[in-house]
Amino acid sequence: MLRSLITSLRPQQWTKNLFVLAALPFGLKLFDPAAVAMALAAFVVFCALSGVVYLVNDLYDRENDRLHPMKRLRPIAAGDLAPGTAAAWAGIIATGALGAAIWIGPSFAAASTAYLALFALYSRWLKHLVIIDVLSIAIGFVLRTYAGAAAIAVPVSDWLLVCTVLLALFLGLSKRRHELTLLTAGASGHRRILDEYNPYLLDQMIGVVTASTLMAYIIYCTSPDTVERFGTHNLVLTIPFPIYGILRYLYLVHRRDGGGNPSELLITDRPLLICVGLWGLVTTSVIYRPFGI
Repeated sequence: MLRSLITSLRPQQWTKNLFVLAALPFGLKLFDPAAVAMALAAFVVFCALSGVVYLVNDLYDRENDRLHPMKRLRPIAAGDLAPGTAAAWAGIIATGALGAAIWIGPSFAAASTAYLALFALYSRWLKHLVIIDVLSIAIGFVLRTYAGAAAIAVPVSDWLLVCTVLLALFLGLSKRRHELTLLTAGASGHRRILDEYNPYLLDQMIGVVTASTLMAYIIYCTSPDTVERFGTHNLVLTIPFPIYGILRYLYLVHRRDGGGNPSELLITDRPLLICVGLWGLVTTSVIYRPFGI
């Protein structure tokens, strides 16, 4: 049962919660031990909350998951974890995580509660509403970023939030496209919202969001506020990395049938992983200038 519970919490998906740590480098707190400790505590809280969301989502979707070629292996759908047990553990973990969130701070607790409430609504209703489904996922990433900033008491740039929501929309729409092409004629039987989409429509949406994401990031890197905040114009040196990363992701979606699991794709695709690592290295070097850049 413990193994099934841990699997249902989907620790392999917790890389999404790294958005909670975004405020550390961009809030100039990366080398502040107290801020790092608080940010890591916030990260752990969101890992627990996202695990609760996955449990609740699997409870609602267990009948449809049994029709999916891969999701039918999930413990609740496969019958390895009883629904009552899963619901009880979801309540226990949520209570503990929200208690820790209150200890971290009221603003962080408010963002954490909003995140949990949003995805409770998503699991029950919002995921059945066209476009609202992917917007809800994107707002979840914004709440992660905002919560991370609240945990260490730093302001978060509006442009950074815009980049976050656009990137999350890009990933969400790519995931919908993957599901649609993977399940073909049986797509709506597994997730009825897929009946509202088709590959052409999703490609149009992805194209709009891709361009918007890159433009928002470029504007953020070159804006006078960013230059004044970090005291350098050199953040433009990081622009090639998101361009390559997004184009690489599109290549994997269209030519390698990827995109169904962004977290797994990030870990398993070496060029994408190297790109993200180099972006982090160059960004940190530009902001903190250890070599006088």
